[in-house]
Amino acid sequence: MPKVEKLLLSCSSARPSTHTTRKLIGFKRQDHYEKCVRQLESFGIKPLKSIHRGRVIACHIDSRRGDKLKKLSHHPDIRYVEPDYKVHAHGFLSEGRTRIGSRPGITSGTGSDKSKSRKSSAPYVSRKKLRLRTNKAFIHSDSGNNQPQIPSNIPWNVKHVQAPRIWPTTRGSAAIGIIDTGIGKHPNLYVTGGINTMGGSSYADDNGHGTHVAGIASGLGKNGMIAGVAPRAKLYAVKALDANGAGYVSDLIKGIEWCIKKKIPVINMSLGLAGETSSALKEAVQRARKSGIIVVASAGNDGPFNEQGIDQPARYSDAIAVAASTRGGSIADYSSRGSGIDITAPGSCIKSTRPGGGYTMMSGTSMSSPHVAGGAALLKTLQPSLTPYAVKKRLRATAKKLSSYGTRSQGYGMVQFHTASGLTSNGSRGSGAGGDNEPVQVARAGRKTIKKQKVSLSAHSKRRGKSPFASKK
Repeated sequence: MPKVEKLLLSCSSARPSTHTTRKLIGFKRQDHYEKCVRQLESFGIKPLKSIHRGRVIACHIDSRRGDKLKKLSHHPDIRYVEPDYKVHAHGFLSEGRTRIGSRPGITSGTGSDKSKSRKSSAPYVSRKKLRLRTNKAFIHSDSGNNQPQIPSNIPWNVKHVQAPRIWPTTRGSAAIGIIDTGIGKHPNLYVTGGINTMGGSSYADDNGHGTHVAGIASGLGKNGMIAGVAPRAKLYAVKALDANGAGYVSDLIKGIEWCIKKKIPVINMSLGLAGETSSALKEAVQRARKSGIIVVASAGNDGPFNEQGIDQPARYSDAIAVAASTRGGSIADYSSRGSGIDITAPGSCIKSTRPGGGYTMMSGTSMSSPHVAGGAALLKTLQPSLTPYAVKKRLRATAKKLSSYGTRSQGYGMVQFHTASGLTSNGSRGSGAGGDNEPVQVARAGRKTIKKQKVSLSAHSKRRGKSPFASKK
């Protein structure tokens, strides 16, 4: 059998053309991955992305060499060869329903599980462009201004998830990585740092989506400005989507790996890959969770009539999948339905920051996801030792069930951060959701004993007892 590096070289192309497609190649061993990277570079072919931790290469593959590609796919040193799929942002302007990215939404309906089938809208036609550009990335001066007093301008959506009730007890700050279109300059945002995974040098926002998401998660709320869920959180801008709100799976993976390296405890991804399965992205999210990172993702904007269910990465068991609700407490008509939704947060007509200053109204599960990311950062601030398992379990166990909706629409219900924090009315530590420990792995046979360790076993109802990271179907 030919060596894997020779097969890959024979399939690869140095530049894109009408005959090439973007592929992700996953290797079983680190030495084979490194050898292939060196081989390609020695022939002047620079991979689009090299994911060292995941042993993944993204490159242009010549579709005319189908026989070589087939051999490469079945080579014993290869885990998978898959397309480098496109991903899109999950938000749109509430006024005129101007879309961010290239995914259609649902424009009518009550959002009830029992509602009759309606046709989804055609792709949104832009009535106003959301391209407020900044020329370069920025970092606020570290003058302590990112530690505001309790904000006075608290929007309805932030109150809805009980975030303000936790603020008086929080000390310090946790970090949130916003993997999106970047974050634009705004007096109500404090950006600690960032990266552009698309090949550019700036992580400034050239679309507007990422800035809006960042404001929901962590608007400072100083001087009467609108507060986000976690005003003290440190924001990191990971620009993995372009000016049109689109990017590739490899851009996301690069951003996830950067967050793992930086030990950023919370990641928000208000974006999705619909109808396809990416092993590379799934493994990256799993690596993040195993590294102690809470991964929050939006469910998607395809409404109740999409047979494919919720989008990836929300669909993965290692992520927290978030559906969107309206101000009136209904599930939004555009919010994707399907198995795997964990919780719900406000997503309709959310006012938040836009690049360059000012505010705009946007809707989508893109807007619901950062509520949960901000809340996860609050919980980590209160209890830094909380694992992703514990956070997900708490959020699900303490969510407020919405009437008239099933689990395929709302998951466990509307997220309630104060209840999840376990704080009593006077701010002291209560019982919380309880049972934050990871599941105990019990061997089938053997005589090993655990000395001087307390092990607690508890029984749960059928619905509540399922592991938060059990496989989502």
